[in-house]
Amino acid sequence: MKIVADENLAFTDYFFSEFGDIQHKAGRTLTHADVKDAEALLVRSVTAVNESLIENTALKYVGSATIGTDHLDIAALEKQGITWANAAGCNAQAVAEYVITALLHLDANLLEQQEKFTLGIVGLGNVGKRLAYMAQLFGWNVIGFDPYVKLDTIENVSLETLLHQANAISIHVPLTKNGEHPTYHLFDEKAFAALQPDTILINSARGPVVKEAALMEDIQRTQRKVVLDVFEHEPIISEELLNMLALATPHIAGYSLEGKARGTQMIYETFCQEFGYDINKRFETQLPACEDYFS
Repeated sequence: MKIVADENLAFTDYFFSEFGDIQHKAGRTLTHADVKDAEALLVRSVTAVNESLIENTALKYVGSATIGTDHLDIAALEKQGITWANAAGCNAQAVAEYVITALLHLDANLLEQQEKFTLGIVGLGNVGKRLAYMAQLFGWNVIGFDPYVKLDTIENVSLETLLHQANAISIHVPLTKNGEHPTYHLFDEKAFAALQPDTILINSARGPVVKEAALMEDIQRTQRKVVLDVFEHEPIISEELLNMLALATPHIAGYSLEGKARGTQMIYETFCQEFGYDINKRFETQLPACEDYFS
């Protein structure tokens, strides 16, 4: 079996080498010729898996070691009869830790404010749920908005209420442009107008959830502290916007070794289910041991 894998996927040789020939390719420049005679394709979010890439190929399985699926043309995959899978929740812990660390970087006094500080979480899936749990360990008040998910452990509110009440807002939604609750440009001029001027905003989900032009106008008007790990037009990033941010990182919030390894394991498991192989490998065996660093 020929397997084409993004060269930056973690531990692909460990998980997949027994099944056939693995060809490691640059995910951003993957072509139809690269995958034409492959039966399995393993990608990250930098690869647009669309009809032009997958039509008239031997592909039977596409696995994306990512939470999001906006880079996958699911309709095209299903039209071609190709099984697909993602790795929802694989890096939830890493992203939640990123948000907590960013907040403490901006204001270390949050450790002492506890009940006086309200964190608003937009999107209560795997990451949002994990962040809510961790924030409550600090004694922070947590409110959340998600039209599809409600958590028993926090106060579930409307988006309007969250925008008005939160001292900091962290975004954890997929990027969608259709349906009853699209998230594309969810944070636009209207949303920013509803925010208190001193509310911190963190986006580590998908760049286009925040309308960049509206964000820049808002920062100029309010001097708001904003943390971005994702950008609307990435990999092209406005230098003007960068200079306005309190903290900027290059889409690495979930890029922990454990998160990457778990993501690869999750698509390994669905790969095995698709092709009828036994599941007998665990990512934990590949992680460095603590004693390697502390003795």
